[in-house]
Amino acid sequence: MQKRFTNGKTGLIPLEVSGLSYHADDRPLLDALDVRISSADRTVIMGPNGAGKSLFLRIIHGLIAPGAGDVRWGGRAMSDDVRRRQAMVFQRPVLLRRSVAGNMDFALSLRGAIDEEKRDALIERVGLGNARDQPARTLSGGEQQRLALARALALEPEVLMLDEPTANLDPASVLMIEEIVNEAHHAGAKIIFVTHDLSQARRLGDEIIFMHRGKILEQTQGDVFFKAPQSQAARDFIEGRIVT
Repeated sequence: MQKRFTNGKTGLIPLEVSGLSYHADDRPLLDALDVRISSADRTVIMGPNGAGKSLFLRIIHGLIAPGAGDVRWGGRAMSDDVRRRQAMVFQRPVLLRRSVAGNMDFALSLRGAIDEEKRDALIERVGLGNARDQPARTLSGGEQQRLALARALALEPEVLMLDEPTANLDPASVLMIEEIVNEAHHAGAKIIFVTHDLSQARRLGDEIIFMHRGKILEQTQGDVFFKAPQSQAARDFIEGRIVT
């Protein structure tokens, strides 16, 4: 992948979130969040199940409207143009009823003409060269997730968001996905990666945002977070004493 952002930053950064709230049945799922993500490094959002990580990601990607608050990318409100400059990989990939190549062609068509050379290079890069003409929905779970990642990268996003993309995958698929994510980062994409896996967060987290019960309790550098978490909830989570 060629580096496209020579200054190491994207036009959509900083991400500035203020007063962000979301309620369901009068229950606060996100509670007045204020956060600024300004670095081009890999940001890992972590916390126990039910912390609000996935919901937060969907709101900042524009898939869900917040109940209250403001989300701005590079000083701009959410718009079709802002969203087109992002891509998101979900925990459970949503694939079209087409072949592997057909799924890639659809993604490429969103950016203009289909580039078969680029398509085939991405398919090879995610280890699916032998499955190019196979129906995407017959792939294994790890293969489907790798295809979803290749499809996201075909969009050449400035910001790549990933919502627990390696949950329940075998170690080889986890390693490959992390390698590809790191390549995208080195090529200039801002990475925002949701996980509850401590080992993965240690590997990928230049910056850690720790969430618990709909609140952001900590935002700090990865090495600082794991050495000296400031909140009791984060300490409990790291030591395996908190699961919800």
